[in-house]
Amino acid sequence: MKASKIIKSALTVICLIGSVDSLVSAQVIIPVETAHNALLLQSDKAGELNTVYFGKKLANVNEYEKAADLYKNPADYTGLLASAYTPSGSRNLAEPAISVTHNDGNKSLDLRYISHQFTKVSDDISLLSIKLKDPVYSFEVTLYYKLYYQEDVIEQWSVIHHQEKGNVILDKYASANLYLRAGSYWLRQYHGDWVKEMQPEESELTHGIKTIDSKLGTRANLFEPSSFMISLDKPATEDEGSVLYGSLEWSGNFKIDLEVDPQDNLRIIAGINNYASPYELKPGEDFITPAFLYTFSDKGKGDASRKLQRWARDYKIPDGKGSRYTLLNNWESTYFDFNEDKLSGLLKDTKKLGVDLFLLDDGWFGNKYPRNDDHAGLGDWQENRKKLPNGIASLVKEAKNDGVKFGVWIEPEMVSPKSELYFKHPDWVVKQPKRDEYYFRNQLVLDLANPAVQDFVYKIVDSLFIKSPGLAFIKWDCNAVIYNAYSSYLKKDQSQFYVDYVNGLYKVLERIRAKYPAVPMMLCSGGGGRVDYGALKYFTEYWPSDNTDPLERIFMQWEYSYFYPAIASANHVTDWGKEPLKFRVDVAMMGRMGFDIVVNKLSENDLLFCQDAVKLYDTLKPVIFQGDQYRLSDPRKDNVASMMYVDAAKSSAVVFNYLVNYRYGAGSKLPLLLKGLDPQKRYQLKEINLYPGTTQASENTKIYSGDFLMKIGFNPVVNSDRTSVVVQLNEVK
Repeated sequence: MKASKIIKSALTVICLIGSVDSLVSAQVIIPVETAHNALLLQSDKAGELNTVYFGKKLANVNEYEKAADLYKNPADYTGLLASAYTPSGSRNLAEPAISVTHNDGNKSLDLRYISHQFTKVSDDISLLSIKLKDPVYSFEVTLYYKLYYQEDVIEQWSVIHHQEKGNVILDKYASANLYLRAGSYWLRQYHGDWVKEMQPEESELTHGIKTIDSKLGTRANLFEPSSFMISLDKPATEDEGSVLYGSLEWSGNFKIDLEVDPQDNLRIIAGINNYASPYELKPGEDFITPAFLYTFSDKGKGDASRKLQRWARDYKIPDGKGSRYTLLNNWESTYFDFNEDKLSGLLKDTKKLGVDLFLLDDGWFGNKYPRNDDHAGLGDWQENRKKLPNGIASLVKEAKNDGVKFGVWIEPEMVSPKSELYFKHPDWVVKQPKRDEYYFRNQLVLDLANPAVQDFVYKIVDSLFIKSPGLAFIKWDCNAVIYNAYSSYLKKDQSQFYVDYVNGLYKVLERIRAKYPAVPMMLCSGGGGRVDYGALKYFTEYWPSDNTDPLERIFMQWEYSYFYPAIASANHVTDWGKEPLKFRVDVAMMGRMGFDIVVNKLSENDLLFCQDAVKLYDTLKPVIFQGDQYRLSDPRKDNVASMMYVDAAKSSAVVFNYLVNYRYGAGSKLPLLLKGLDPQKRYQLKEINLYPGTTQASENTKIYSGDFLMKIGFNPVVNSDRTSVVVQLNEVK
């Protein structure tokens, strides 16, 4: 046994480096710590690696060794209920994290601890790897834990490897296997559909298995996202309670199993959905699972979300510490009906409005089968000669001359049956060879498991930039799910299709980002159908929903904010809903603001208001994008929804308030308790983004201490005459 360092202490912590061919015979305790939390793993003398504890970290690391003896559970017949990565086919009777079929047909697996190693990546990040090996078969799994210390965030994944004489079938291959101990467990999950995204449900988990999953292939979050919360002992509130956030960084089929076991503990097994997806692994190859992301807080949902938002801005979302363009989109003003003259007018409207960029949406491409509605053209990515005789490049130049930037919509993963691409490359289309085609939004999916298709999709994007170097923005859409899953390229390996499709997508996005690292790109998938950190590592923002009714968006954006920062949320002002223009603009400001309206039809006051709002928003971006977010008043419980953003210095803040109940007399009757301020500082309140001709309430012009505002609060005076109120706080020195 080779080791670079052996730490002899009460913990018997052993950091092993190099090749180890025999099982260890000593107890090994591995504390996995972040700033406030700890995951305690322990290997016994037989090499069984178990989870002993998950929760708040101890002040004294030497006391972890006492933890295991304090849990007096009933007999565990298997000895595997608390396994850190549960195998199947041996003693296990619970839901496994991994199931395999060896080359000889045997389905048993036994994973024993061999070694572990901590690697310092940066001052904030460390990487723990734990090697597990089967004592009979040449089969091993390495568990990886990437620890973001200050943010209390962990990314966990597994790498599966073997050296058997032939191929091994992976029947299940989870990323992570967590084990929680508490008196009860409360799951907050989400469901939805098109224009009904992020609808929350909360319930107590009972014995047995609760599964959150997707089998859609692409646009996987249409009905259920992989993000969820688990509260321990009782449902966590915004500022109280112990809660774990979890989310899988994967844009395809996922599966989260939540099993309350016979000992009343909770087993969480998260990873790629193994539905219709046994994966054949050759000797010497690595199968790398996507990361399962989680954080824990004993201070409620708000604290957990701020940790996750900071992590996302710092480490995951491109340009997460930067800013974002404001834009004008043409979709709801023209749909498919436009030409160069119309677009020239819209470019001038973009400048008049004062936003940074004009976004040309669907309908600009296809000649033999022009994209004049959603029945044709996808796949034929040449400019339509009737609509755009001078092409995208001339519009990019014209936009520059008008003093604005230009962006374009694409949906490169999809194909219309009525397209030149479909007839030229039917083997590139996901469809069963002997079955009737079945369409989602009149389209089919291209086979991204095929390297030739990956090259084609990459060239769609690359050619746009080659022909139009000044192109400044990409809106990447994905509107179909996968029916009749079949890949002509994979032939007999069809069970690998769902996995290879997503990995093929990521290969394309890796190439695009390598060549165009700084270009802003919106992740749009029929609304919120593909909002996950597996995709968001390539995109600067996401489209929460095609439902832009501002009242509906308050509820959706509220729930998204638990998992994603404001800088990543694309919010547009449209004509959806019955709310006044000010209300719509205020809601859009709580993220990356854009407009999808007919500018030349705005009244004089409406246009003036929007122009002033854009200027104001530019000054608010730093605190909205980079500030800590606090939820003050829940729209599902109260008459008023209230969201607050506070900068790191606690010197400035902005509070958005909305009337969400229009019954008689509803409004902000009680003061709102603010959060995140410095109690010693004094703050000037000022109501902002007022519509021309209106005045602010007197309560919103005074000076208060942070202590007063957090203990007694202030009243934004929201009512049926003032349905949307935005208040800015600035420190008075």
